[in-house]
Amino acid sequence: MPDKKPGNGKLTRRDLLKAALFGAGSITLGSALGCSPEALEEVPSTPPDVSQPIPGASQRGWYQPKPSIWFEEIGNNTVRCMLCPQACELEDGERSLCRVRENRDGVGYTLSHGNPTLVQEDPIERAPFYHVMPASRVLSLSTVGCNLACHFCEVWDMALVAPEEVHAYHMPPEEIIAHAQAAGVSAIGYAFGEPVVFYEYMLDIARLAHQNGLLNLVHSAGYIEPEPLRALCPYIDAANIDLKGFEPAFYRDLVGGELDPVLRTLEILQEEDVHTEITHLVIPTINDDRDVFREMCNWILDTLGPDIPLHLSRFYPLYKLSALPRTPVSTLDETRQIAQDVGLKFVYVAKVVGHEGENTFCPNCGEEIIRRLGFVVDVLEMVDGQCQFCGTAIPGKWA
Repeated sequence: MPDKKPGNGKLTRRDLLKAALFGAGSITLGSALGCSPEALEEVPSTPPDVSQPIPGASQRGWYQPKPSIWFEEIGNNTVRCMLCPQACELEDGERSLCRVRENRDGVGYTLSHGNPTLVQEDPIERAPFYHVMPASRVLSLSTVGCNLACHFCEVWDMALVAPEEVHAYHMPPEEIIAHAQAAGVSAIGYAFGEPVVFYEYMLDIARLAHQNGLLNLVHSAGYIEPEPLRALCPYIDAANIDLKGFEPAFYRDLVGGELDPVLRTLEILQEEDVHTEITHLVIPTINDDRDVFREMCNWILDTLGPDIPLHLSRFYPLYKLSALPRTPVSTLDETRQIAQDVGLKFVYVAKVVGHEGENTFCPNCGEEIIRRLGFVVDVLEMVDGQCQFCGTAIPGKWA
């Protein structure tokens, strides 16, 4: 329970909301689909090929690997993956760095198609999207696997494992759409793991989602090659990209990739007119240098413009950086002020419930137009995407 207010010993509505936010855990895949843990079927770590898997059934491993067009043959029964900058070269039987792409007899396969490990309903603010249909609900999904290896990964037990290590469900794209419609959500979110590694699955769902009036939202590290990204963009309504730092050495040493491809992804999304938001995790002593952060904000301003929402996320000790402290709120306040001084209009503070930085202010009149408490929208002072007080248009997708 939250601390009582000093003096009167009473809990306020704000306290109760905080308690609800911190006490409510994620909806598990089993509960989201109406399955009990006892219904999970244990099978060998290397499952047999299943000719007609039952939708919604669970097993450890994968279902029906699917050939992918994002491989090229390079001779001697070897293929190269063209989906992301890792460009994994795989001999027969080998898997890619992301653990879900495999060479089978000289043909590149994805092991993640129709094979989610996470399907749950979320507030859209959790994605996080602050300029897309506030207070609406989204059906979030992910598979195992990631093409990076962040030392500070928040979902390492899902992203940095192989299919054999977890239970997954057989849910073809049609089943995802049916589940979303039954749940009454407004969008499908490809998030929590890394959507790039289940690209083919995401694209097939996204096409059906648009046909059925659902938005597609992607939260990704943005580590993808230009050609598959541009092929995906017509079906993506909004993207939130993790810009984890702004120094190449940081990306190489702590992320397992390069910075430039992520910056290129942001530029392509801008060119393709995809609504984009950025999340930047501020890690004490690691990427909290104020001068480097100012340089990053200047790049965002000069390349993407002042209207792009920037989420400054608080770090909590976990995975390989569990010995570090939480990000001081004062650090988040300083970085937020730097971003605003540079000229970014919408700078948010994430994972500090009750912070002023959770809210949206009109850049013209300064009035608070969206008040949030964690994932709860408390006040919404907008009409048709405009500030209710002065009529200024606020960038985003509001309907």
